Amino acid sequence: MPIRRMGRPGLVGMAARTAVVAGTATAVSGRVAHRQQSRYADQQAEEQAAAQQQWEAEQYQAQQAAAQQAAAAPPPPPPPAPAAGVDVVAELQKLAALKEQGILSDDEFAAAKAKLLG
Repeated sequence: MPIRRMGRPGLVGMAARTAVVAGTATAVSGRVAHRQQSRYADQQAEEQAAAQQQWEAEQYQAQQAAAQQAAAAPPPPPPPAPAAGVDVVAELQKLAALKEQGILSDDEFAAAKAKLLG
């Protein structure tokens, strides 16, 4: 029967134990690194999705605000068209002359002047 040695393991036993410990450490560290990379990739994907949703929401709000502004503010009315070829000063002078001649009364002169200027 072989003699069994008690106490510390021999050289072969120590090498085998070292190999087991080193192999286990390598496997564990590889798994940890892979898991960290997966978490980082998931986090990046979530951040990109959130940023995309925020950008789309901002674009939608900007479009809604522009549509509300366009609906709320009707275009300004066009300026009144000037009388076609009418010289206001000359017409007032004619009215004043008619009044001086007695053809127009004060009320008629005021009404014609208001119509001309208005």
